[in-house]
Amino acid sequence: MINLSQKDLEQLQKKGVSQEKVNNQIATFKAGIPFVNLVKAAVVSDGILQFNQAEQAEHIAYFEGARGDLELLKFVPASGAASRMFKATFNFLDAFDPSKESLESYLDSTGDEAMKKFVEAMEAFPFYKLIMNKIQGKAASKDEEAHLFVKEMLVADGLNYGFYPKGLLPFHQYGEVGATPFEEHLKEAALYAKTGGKANLHFTISEQHDAMFKAEHASAGPRVSNNTNTEFSVSYSNQKPSTDTVAVDMENKPFKNSDGSILFRPGGHGALIENLNDQDADIIFIKNIDNVVIDQNLEAVSNSKKMLAGVLKRVQDKAFAYAKQLDQGSVSDAEKEEIKSFLEQELNVRFEENYNGLDSQGQLEALKDRINRPIRVCGMVKNEGEPGGGPFWIKDDQGNVSLQIIESAQIDMANSEQASILKNSTHFNPVDLVCGVRNYKGEKFNLLEFVDEKQGFITEKTKEGKALKALELPGLWNGAMAFWNTLFVEVPLVTFNPVKTVNDLLKPTHQV
Repeated sequence: MINLSQKDLEQLQKKGVSQEKVNNQIATFKAGIPFVNLVKAAVVSDGILQFNQAEQAEHIAYFEGARGDLELLKFVPASGAASRMFKATFNFLDAFDPSKESLESYLDSTGDEAMKKFVEAMEAFPFYKLIMNKIQGKAASKDEEAHLFVKEMLVADGLNYGFYPKGLLPFHQYGEVGATPFEEHLKEAALYAKTGGKANLHFTISEQHDAMFKAEHASAGPRVSNNTNTEFSVSYSNQKPSTDTVAVDMENKPFKNSDGSILFRPGGHGALIENLNDQDADIIFIKNIDNVVIDQNLEAVSNSKKMLAGVLKRVQDKAFAYAKQLDQGSVSDAEKEEIKSFLEQELNVRFEENYNGLDSQGQLEALKDRINRPIRVCGMVKNEGEPGGGPFWIKDDQGNVSLQIIESAQIDMANSEQASILKNSTHFNPVDLVCGVRNYKGEKFNLLEFVDEKQGFITEKTKEGKALKALELPGLWNGAMAFWNTLFVEVPLVTFNPVKTVNDLLKPTHQV
C-alpha cells in the first residue's frame, strides 16, 4: 500500500480510479511485466484455419442464413490522431526554406525518401485539387508550390490535417467527393453488418473530435444511406478517464506534476475493452479506422467478413448446445469426452494436465468454465513484412497453453529461441475480429473478467526533464481478450490496407 494524501484521494475520486487500482498498478511496476513465453507460431493446420473457395462460400451462406435473426454491430476504434501520419511532412515544413535552397538540393542533402515520394506523386493524393485551388497563384516556383502545399495541408489556418482525427481525412477521391474512412466504414457496414435495412456502428473517438465526427455523419451519412438503401444508427464513446494509468518515478512512487497532482497517462487501446464491454449484440465486427478499401474492393472485403461471421456462428451454435447440455446436468462420460474434443479441436482450448485426474464433478466444472466464454474469430493475413502482432501459441507461468495475438514488444528478442519463433511466423494480425459476446441464454458476458492483466507494457518516458515509468494496459486484441476462446482464420491481403503514413494513400489499394 502507498500513502496517498487527501488531495491525491480527491483526484482519484474525480477520475473514477480506485485506490486499489493504483496500488495494483504500482505493484505491477515493482514486479515488472515478464516477456511472454512463445511455444510456437500458429500456422495453417496448427492454430490457423484456411478455407478453399467452396468452404468460404459455405460459411458465408451459414451467416446469411442466420443474419435476419441476429443483432449486429460494427465497432471501430477511431480515436487515433493523424499527427503521426504526417511526421515526415511536419519535418519538411520545419527544415525546408525554398528561399534559401532548391528542393532538389534539399532532398539530395537530407536523403528524405518519404518527401521525395510525396512531392513526385502529389497529384495522386485525394486532397490535391482542394489544396491547389487554395494556393493557386501564390507560389513563384515549383519548389515554393511544394512547400506551400504542405503548409496549407498541415497548419491551423490551413486545412489543419495534422491535427485531424485520422478517420475524418479524405482518403479516397471519387470524382468530386473525397471519402473519409468514416464514410468508407459506413459503406462496409451496409454490406455485412446490416439486418432489416439497418446497420449499427459504434466509433470510439477522442472527446475533442466529437463535434467533427457528428458533422461528418450529417454530411456523408445521407449519401451512403441513399446509395446503399441503409439506415445507419451511429453511436460514439470516449476512452474513459478511469482507464488512465498512474505513472511512477524510478523508485516506483507516483510521479507528481509540478502542481503536486499525480500524473496519469492514457492506458492505450487496451482501455477500449471498457467501451466494448458497454456494447451488446449477437455479433460484433471490430476493425481499425484507417483500414478501409476503395469501392472496387468492397465486395471482397465484405465476403471475407461474412466468412468470419459464418465461422463464428457455426462454432457458437455448437458451443451453445453443449453449454446448455452441461447446465442441465446428466452428462455421460462419452458426452463429456465429446464436449472436451469439441473444445480442443474447434476452439483451440488446451486443458490443464491434471484434467484426467479430476473427479466427474471437477471435469464438468472445467468443461463449463471453458465453454462459457466470449468467442473471437480473428482474420490473419500472410506475413508481408508489415509490423504488428502475430498469432502464437504461448505458455503462461502456470504451464497453461493458449492461442494469442502477441506484439513484438512482448517478446524477449535477446532470447535466440524466442526470436527464432517470431522470425518463423507466417501470418500477422490486421485487427480483423468478429466477436461473440453473449452466452447461450443471450446474456452478455462481462468482458472485463477475461483480461490478462499480466500482458500490459511498461515503458520509460520523461516529463519536464524527469524520468518516469508508464504503464500501457493489455492491448484490446492482445491481453484484453486473452481468456476468450479464439479461432484464427486466414483472410486475403486485400482486407488489409492501413494508412500509417500519408504516403500509404499512394498505394494502388487506395487509388480510385
